[in-house]
Amino acid sequence: MADMLNRLKHVYLNVLCIREIMRNSFKEDYFSCRNAENQHEVQRAEVAIVPDIIFLNRNCDNYLDVTATELLEHREKDEVVKLVSTTSHGTTPLVIACRNGHYDVAEYLIEKCGANVNQPGLVMFDGEMIERAPPLWCAAAAGHLALVKLLVKNGARVNSTTKTHSTPLRAACFDGHFDIVRFLVTHGADIEMANRHGHTSLMIACYKGHIKIVKFLLTLKANVNRKSIKGNTALHDCAESGSLEVVKVLIEHGARMDVDSYGMSPLLTAAVTGHKHIVEYFINMPNLVSRKERIDALELLGATYVDKKRDMMGALECWKQAMDERYRGDPVILKPPPSPVVAAYDFAREITDPDALDGLLNDPDEMRMQALVIRERILGPAHPDTSYYIRYRGAVYADGGMFSRCIELWNYALDMQQSMLEPLDPMTQSSLFSFTELFSFMISRQINTGRRVPPVQREELLRVFKKAVLEVKLGKQMLDKGSARGRDIAYLNRVLVTTLHLASLLTHEMPEEGTAEYQTLHQALYELVQINAKDNNGRNVLHLVFNQRGTVLGAGPKSSTYRFPSPHLIKALIRVGADVTARDATGSTVLHLAAMFYPSPDLVTILLDAGAHIDAVNKMGSTFETLIWSNNTYETLIWNKRLYNSVFPVRYTTLACLAARVVRKTYNIRFVPKHLQAFVQMH
Repeated sequence: MADMLNRLKHVYLNVLCIREIMRNSFKEDYFSCRNAENQHEVQRAEVAIVPDIIFLNRNCDNYLDVTATELLEHREKDEVVKLVSTTSHGTTPLVIACRNGHYDVAEYLIEKCGANVNQPGLVMFDGEMIERAPPLWCAAAAGHLALVKLLVKNGARVNSTTKTHSTPLRAACFDGHFDIVRFLVTHGADIEMANRHGHTSLMIACYKGHIKIVKFLLTLKANVNRKSIKGNTALHDCAESGSLEVVKVLIEHGARMDVDSYGMSPLLTAAVTGHKHIVEYFINMPNLVSRKERIDALELLGATYVDKKRDMMGALECWKQAMDERYRGDPVILKPPPSPVVAAYDFAREITDPDALDGLLNDPDEMRMQALVIRERILGPAHPDTSYYIRYRGAVYADGGMFSRCIELWNYALDMQQSMLEPLDPMTQSSLFSFTELFSFMISRQINTGRRVPPVQREELLRVFKKAVLEVKLGKQMLDKGSARGRDIAYLNRVLVTTLHLASLLTHEMPEEGTAEYQTLHQALYELVQINAKDNNGRNVLHLVFNQRGTVLGAGPKSSTYRFPSPHLIKALIRVGADVTARDATGSTVLHLAAMFYPSPDLVTILLDAGAHIDAVNKMGSTFETLIWSNNTYETLIWNKRLYNSVFPVRYTTLACLAARVVRKTYNIRFVPKHLQAFVQMH
């Protein structure tokens, strides 16, 4: 009886699936051509519909879909194979079945339909889209042992990988599916096969704390000291995640205290993540680490307690223990000579006197500066945590209304990033974007009523803007050398947009012409234009101003005068030489973009007065006039008619433009003098 009810429920779900698919316009062909004479069209529609039925039933009970089998069983073998290889939502029916543990469906697809057991698809795991995931990877990651056995039995490659080179074995190790790990290894899985980051199955098992899998892999002689691309080992991973049990097992199997590409040992890794129990285990192990390493780890752990755990007493205990270690042994290990004081750290000097430590509790702010100084000394400016916690402390100050302290710290972190990281690094992008958000927030509070904040100092805004221009310049140079990755063009676009937002804030109230501030701003804008950086659509800074509707900032000024496209910024860019006739990859000028995205009479007039051609044609054959008439809603037509009439098109149409139109329509461009061809083709 229960089985009958389940099957009725399943049929009902199939009806819902069919209705859902019918709403999809391109799938309606199946239903509309049932009575058609063209059987090929019927077959084509059915091929399209079956993967969707299986996809929409992915969360149903584990037995075979009746509707799908009805569409499959009367087909020729080649046709069925083609059908089950069809992708829907970026994936195949077999991948869906394996991801969701539907053994009966997977078995039917493989044994009755000849589904390719190695054909990958797109799946979601833990909120992340996994590209090119083979069915075996999906079954292993989801913990479906029976499906793993079925796939391997039918020829699935045990060392197949996803787009990021993750193997089924690594997927099973991630979530601790020991039985699957053992089965895959027994059937030839390579325990040393790493993903694109050089991260092995042992490393991920150690990071996730799956002790049983770790011990199993070690019995198979997994390389306990193998390093990833960034130089970290399995011991680094478990020290970072905090698994003491795994740490002990690795040490017993010969794990070494190696350093990664940042010079971080597993001991320092445990200290920077705040795992005191692991730090204590390492420093108490005989002959494992040196005195200096013990001292650095304790001091770094204290800094972590201040900034991450907000435990001042715990930090003080760590620093006292480190100080005792310095003076207790022979010889005494003094702290290195003090570095020059930093204004961002409020000119704090690192404490070298043990008796002065107790006084820190009376001055929490001094204690926070000590944490920043100690971290920078031990980790160095190149380590991401150094600049991260400087920025974190600045954000805390900003939340407390101490904006000048925040700006000083953030500038120090930005200088550090630009000197140590490669151009367009995501951390540098984040710093520039945070500055833009902060300045926008401060300006918005000057405009609106409510919480009052101090006004933005223009010299600080200009200081950051010049650093943003420098980042654009360095990024463009890197792209020109051909050494950039594909994603760096997108990174350059982000930095460009952020830089333009800073410029928009600066140019809203231009300084008086002839002043030092005016000259500095004018020079920085000129340099930005001359860099001639473009996004992946070939759009320069002037294009981007018109292509960004509104603002990319969540807390930006509410006043429309600060939002893109800003007339003040457009005038300033044109004044320093921005070309209003420049074209992007589609042949569109800024006037085309203005017509498409922001048809404002004031902005259009600014462009036309600067030399933009009102009759310029892009690659689609569109002009400013045709674009503003392209939206046929009544309200838009009325607005665009007023816009077109308000700019007096005849005023901006020259005799040369009229002649160019005639020449282009009448004559072959090859007969036009070369120095005139570009002008003619523009019209």
